[in-house]
Amino acid sequence: MHETDILTGTLLEDACLTLDELARIGAVSPEWIVHRIEEDVIRVAAGSSSAEWRFTSLTLRRVQRLRALERDFDAAPELAALVADLLEELDRLRRNT
Repeated sequence: MHETDILTGTLLEDACLTLDELARIGAVSPEWIVHRIEEDVIRVAAGSSSAEWRFTSLTLRRVQRLRALERDFDAAPELAALVADLLEELDRLRRNT
């Protein structure tokens, strides 16, 4: 890159992703996400029906983490969620120190 190169992108921190966007970016199916919402492993940020659901970038990170845990360790969704909760808590503690 040169000094005059300009990078453009989208800040995801405040982005509201739809179910299909979250699934596509997270490399999972919408059904995978719906199943985890029903099990209270993933939370919906806004919306009352699946067509209106919106998700934050933190949810995207959680989806990616859950998918990796389930795939890499053949973990059940509930166990992957527990490990993800612990990892998120560690991240939060590290930010506050």
